[in-house]
Amino acid sequence: MSLAQQHSAAQPPEEAAAPLLFTPLQLRGLTLKNRVMLSPMAIYGAKNGFTSDLHLIHYGRFALGGVGLIFVENTAVTDEGRITHGCPGLWRDEQADNLKRITAFAHECGAAIGIQLSHCGRKGSSQRPWHGGMPLGEADLAAREELSWPIRASSSEPFDSGWPSPKELTVAEIDELVEDYRRATIRARDAGFDVVEMHCAHGYLLHSFLSPLANTRTDDYGGSLENRMRLPLRIAAAMRAEWPEDRPIFTRISSVDGINVGWSIDDSVAFARELKAVGVDVIDCSSGGMKLPRGQSLVSRTRGFQVPFAGRIRREVDIPTVAVGLIRDAEYAESVLAEGDADLIAIGREALFNPNWAVGAALELKGGSGWEDWQERYGWWLERRSIQQGDVFGRKAG
Repeated sequence: MSLAQQHSAAQPPEEAAAPLLFTPLQLRGLTLKNRVMLSPMAIYGAKNGFTSDLHLIHYGRFALGGVGLIFVENTAVTDEGRITHGCPGLWRDEQADNLKRITAFAHECGAAIGIQLSHCGRKGSSQRPWHGGMPLGEADLAAREELSWPIRASSSEPFDSGWPSPKELTVAEIDELVEDYRRATIRARDAGFDVVEMHCAHGYLLHSFLSPLANTRTDDYGGSLENRMRLPLRIAAAMRAEWPEDRPIFTRISSVDGINVGWSIDDSVAFARELKAVGVDVIDCSSGGMKLPRGQSLVSRTRGFQVPFAGRIRREVDIPTVAVGLIRDAEYAESVLAEGDADLIAIGREALFNPNWAVGAALELKGGSGWEDWQERYGWWLERRSIQQGDVFGRKAG
């Protein structure tokens, strides 16, 4: 049965009016209570790869705010795989122990929780964005006692002018990297995560293998599309082998590098087919992050600018997708699902601005009757206020 047929069959006539955004989603043995996903967004608050109370509170507020699937940010599989000194990691068992508080709290609130595993490649060893985002240097050591570390990538070309040339990974180092992802996947499993995501987007290491703009290798990991996909597919297979059969694996991709340059949507469709074949369950459809040649165009950042990528991959590969990118209001999110362009809606910066976005969307789409989507400790008080004052968050009820 295709995704479209499943979507139709899942809606009995008497429930046809129920918002799709608040219809449960089954992925292997995991049932998400709704289709709202917190996009993995780096907050750069870890120390030596360890999360802290900051992360518990940060992710906990989205669990309290009704998100169906919360994603912990870009998490490095090696210490050299971090973007910055503030990035979390899973290269040590103790880091997994530290994450158990976060997964336990999410589950207590009825949310599922995933983690995005990554190696940042030639974008690694950098400053935090608010310190400039450039490679670490002597000024960072003097100001914050933060040392730089070696960076590695598919090829030796630097990310941009003013960036160091990375060391090209040898075949032996590639084999070890596969093991790094495998071990991190085991730790993610033991930490209690429901979903694990392989990060193949935004110019980081695995994207640098995929894109012809970054990969100039002449061995089995460079040149043809088949060769450029080889490492991510090896890693996906290794992750699937260690991840429980009843839990899903996601892959985040940059659907395109830019307009008519580099990695294309046709490449993404082909890659998604191969990912599905090795056991990946969902494609998380972002874009960009690769430095483009002078004069080449990025995809225009308008509302839902990445939705067409998710729609095409979903239809042509028959695999669930995530739509992300300037999806800010509930009605538009609902329309993306109704058009069959995605199965999950990822909310990023809008959720930072309003951690209660999900439960607010439930009230809006259900006509003010969505209080059951709130944590009862909050919903009881707020529904009472609404009844007493005749409004829902300042909007007249009905």
